[in-house]
Amino acid sequence: MAQTLPLFDSPVIDAPFTEGVKYAGSKLKVLPYILRMAQRVGAQTVLDGFSGTTRVSQALAKLGYNVICNDIAVWSEVFGFCYLLNKKKGKDYQPIIEHLNSLTPVDGWFTQHYGGQPNGGCAIQLDGRKKPWQAHNTRKLDAIRQEIERLNLEVIDKSVVLTSLILALDRVDSTLGHYASYLRDWSPRSYGNLWLKAPAVFTSPGEHKVCRNDIFDLLPGLPVDLAYFDPPYGSNNDKMPPSRVRYSAYYHIWQSVCLFDKPPLFGKANRRRDTSDRVAASDFEEFRRTPGGRFVAVETINNLIKAAQAQWIMLSYSSGGRATAQELDGILRANGKLADVLAIDHKRNVMANMKWTHQWVRESEKPNREFVFLLEK
Repeated sequence: MAQTLPLFDSPVIDAPFTEGVKYAGSKLKVLPYILRMAQRVGAQTVLDGFSGTTRVSQALAKLGYNVICNDIAVWSEVFGFCYLLNKKKGKDYQPIIEHLNSLTPVDGWFTQHYGGQPNGGCAIQLDGRKKPWQAHNTRKLDAIRQEIERLNLEVIDKSVVLTSLILALDRVDSTLGHYASYLRDWSPRSYGNLWLKAPAVFTSPGEHKVCRNDIFDLLPGLPVDLAYFDPPYGSNNDKMPPSRVRYSAYYHIWQSVCLFDKPPLFGKANRRRDTSDRVAASDFEEFRRTPGGRFVAVETINNLIKAAQAQWIMLSYSSGGRATAQELDGILRANGKLADVLAIDHKRNVMANMKWTHQWVRESEKPNREFVFLLEK
């Protein structure tokens, strides 16, 4: 293990280019600091335990780390295959991209449930529901998705094409970045035309692995130098339990695009039934308490840190999360040495290190704070 240095005595690392969709948990702005922490501890193998759009995994891979990319979402696995396991150049995918762009639009399952008419700018349709895309784009989606299935592509090639499709859909949607609700009026970008482009694929020197596992099933027997955890936060607002809408529900459409399984739907947003709270519950988002009086979400974070087979752990967490500052501080200190804390004020777009590690507890009382902790077990 390389000798460590104080985090903010080392230079800022320029994050390499990464691709992804609009995402509530995106770490795009925090990437340079995450990369600096990884460099500081001399890590070679890094686990990205809740990889989401894989931006962190992409950046780590480009910088030469061996990356284990994990998330329970099928669309995250698709992104992981596309960016971490692909061995081809972007131009190699251009013929199939052009073929898919040339297809004649058709009416299909996606248009039936997610496509709407312009209606003079209003996204509310005759059935009283708002839609995330205009029908001229869902008809293209229906044609493209059927053709992808017909082509019976090898898994990585299929993942690259699906990633291209998701990125294209993200550019013409009418949402605030998630799919639990849609805008009342069509967004300007929704009038554009769905057009696929080859993803910015790359090859990297490291040995990478892409997983789709529950994190607690993955951790035993998985030694790494550094584990980065960005679990769903839930909410500390008792009047709005986070179980009402979970992360799996925010991006249910991407799951349907990847699986093309035409699942049963429910609710005004036409969510997949298998993303309902009773089916897709997450202890990280749980608002209830254990018999001992501790929040389930807090206990789950404690179990996560204990289970990690890593000398170093990075943990992202929000001041609005279920765990209180005092509880989380106690968990961190009970499991190792808190080496550094980075505070991010998203409202003011300010990032700063804590002069001493206890300072973060007071900072957490301010809204819109996100923290990245570096813990040595």
